[in-house]
Amino acid sequence: MRLDKLLWFLRLTKSRSLAQSIIAAGAVRVDGERQTIAHKNIAIGQTLTLVINNHVRVIRVTAIPARRGPAPEAQSCYCDLTSAEMIDASPE
Repeated sequence: MRLDKLLWFLRLTKSRSLAQSIIAAGAVRVDGERQTIAHKNIAIGQTLTLVINNHVRVIRVTAIPARRGPAPEAQSCYCDLTSAEMIDASPE
């Protein structure tokens, strides 16, 4: 599944165009490698690191969703590896 579509399906971004702009800005890493193309293919088991609203979020994809469903359905498709307190990515 495309990276931008996955971020939207998992409800990590509000729109697919917002997901595309976050990716183009270089704020997404897949298995540690920075991604700047929205059509990167994502598979189960890959780890995504995102910087959204000055916060770092790390997730592991456990299932590929078939649609953009309700939040509980989306949350069941990934494992959140971020610590209890969000990591602040804002420059000091």
